[in-house]
Amino acid sequence: MQTRQIEIAAFRSDHLDAAVALSRQAGWPHRTEDWQMALALSEGMVAIEDDRVVGTVLVTRYKEDCATINMVIVDETMRGRGLGRRLMDAALQIAGDRPLRLVATTAGLPLYQKLGFHETGTVLQHQGLAGDIPAPAGTEAATADDLPAIMALDRLAFGADREGLLAYLTKAGEFAVIRRHGGVSGFACLRPFGRGEVIGPVVAADIEEARKLIEHHIARRPARFLRVDTTAAAGLSPRLAEYGLAHVGGGIAMKKPSVGHAAAPAATTFALASQALG
Repeated sequence: MQTRQIEIAAFRSDHLDAAVALSRQAGWPHRTEDWQMALALSEGMVAIEDDRVVGTVLVTRYKEDCATINMVIVDETMRGRGLGRRLMDAALQIAGDRPLRLVATTAGLPLYQKLGFHETGTVLQHQGLAGDIPAPAGTEAATADDLPAIMALDRLAFGADREGLLAYLTKAGEFAVIRRHGGVSGFACLRPFGRGEVIGPVVAADIEEARKLIEHHIARRPARFLRVDTTAAAGLSPRLAEYGLAHVGGGIAMKKPSVGHAAAPAATTFALASQALG
């Protein structure tokens, strides 16, 4: 394996243009702004050969609770040289002793299995031009005062404190909420991403609340390109297809160690913030 001339270095802001080019080569829709968000919330490494970025990895740490490993890309001309393993080894050093999560492609699955990751479910990517639907009853735009309740619900559902991510999303996007008994029982974020906008995370008490929260955003975006990353276990996939958001792919959810967090009955994650961020 010819990896001697390849340097593994810290991911800096001046590597962003090269990272965007790599993600486009991989067929991913990420804009510069999407990479900027991921890097702002993460620590990363790049692989460099002859001053050219040929690989990337990011680690998003949610305090000491867990971390996600994401944006693992190796230039197509460099594959088969052990570079993916070197990037993952660097990512594991950044993550430390935290429990780990990632969403794997089929191609990356064997490497992650060798590193001790276990499959926990299937992520389903839905996207398309949403149809014109009526606004649901019982949802409303969130206010700044709702942020602590949104963070608390997300922590129950995700099993980690994602305060930094949610604070970032309040500036980058907009939230809808459902209120019950004087408090927030569910929320959904919408923000610009890729070809259009993404709805997620979506956290709710049940699938009907999740459906209403998603409809809240779709109703305000007729004929706009939207994306939702859900899970097979969430049960939303058939309804998303009815909205005009076709199932176009996805990934394999994995954890290390395999023992995972059980969502509280009052809060379940029905859509991810993104496949990278969980």
